[in-house]
Amino acid sequence: MRSRAAAATLSSAGFNEVYSMEGGIRAWKGLVAEGAPESGIAYFSPATRAEELIALAWWLEDGSRRFYSNLAVGMKDEEAKNLFKDLTLAEEHHQTFLLKLYQGLSGMTDSGFPGSILPPEKEGDVMEGGVRVSEALRWTRGKSVTEIVEFSLSSETNAYDLYAKMEHQMKDQRSAQVFHLISGEEKQHLERLGALFERRIQGASRAVP
Repeated sequence: MRSRAAAATLSSAGFNEVYSMEGGIRAWKGLVAEGAPESGIAYFSPATRAEELIALAWWLEDGSRRFYSNLAVGMKDEEAKNLFKDLTLAEEHHQTFLLKLYQGLSGMTDSGFPGSILPPEKEGDVMEGGVRVSEALRWTRGKSVTEIVEFSLSSETNAYDLYAKMEHQMKDQRSAQVFHLISGEEKQHLERLGALFERRIQGASRAVP
């Protein structure tokens, strides 16, 4: 599943507002989007500053962290609950990496990051995949574990593509290495979510008489 298919999955799930991953999220000022808006793959203007990309990534990680944290609290399926707990911690670690990366680039330790670089729209209520956290959580109500995991797969696919693009956009080697690390971990998230999705699909098929 690539990001074009993932974006289609998010749209078909009934979300009214799916933000394009073209150069980040258009809700944020200062980023110039290029490329077809339906492609779901990140294209950044050459003028986009590294600090802006780092701040954007931090906000997306924060949105996904809150989404997974809320899922873990209400999840009755223990295997899924533990996975979403792990994903919550992973997003927190990514935020720490991004903060340290920004501090290393700017030389500033108390700068109000990330809001001083890229103020979030509506308090940063957007997660990886371009969907609002609040809307995604509303959508999960009454949904099966399989449906929620499938949605999470679509979101993480967009995240993987976005960070891979950010890696190549970075001219600073250390910055590129950080995004390489994050995209690699997003790939691991995809593998774990995919394995759980397959197990739930197989379990459902065996349950059908």
